[in-house]
Amino acid sequence: QVQLVESGGGLVQPGGSLRLSCAASGFTLDTSAIGWLRQVPGKEREEVSCISSSSSAGSTYYADSVKGRFTISRDNARNTVYLQMNSLKPEDTAVYYCARGRRRWCSKSYDSWGQGTQVTVSS
Repeated sequence: QVQLVESGGGLVQPGGSLRLSCAASGFTLDTSAIGWLRQVPGKEREEVSCISSSSSAGSTYYADSVKGRFTISRDNARNTVYLQMNSLKPEDTAVYYCARGRRRWCSKSYDSWGQGTQVTVSS
């Protein structure tokens, strides 16, 4: 059974940092792209970042809104994907989800989702 569990969310001041983790089970992490998406109530879910499998060169994607501030990485031995978030802004406040891609490369198509972790950026 595919399972994705996010952790690491919380309350942080503007300019601060958080690292989100996505622990995967029920499948081999490196057989799929993994994405991080976020959602604010009343708005559509937004893809923040994605990392392809090693066989697809582990290429990464970042939304313009987070480029230069967020870094996605994967530890295949631990079956975990991370999202390092630096220089956080109030507009980064959202529920963050990790999701399994339908393909080995980032294709903006996902078939399994975690339960989400809340990130709040506020002074």
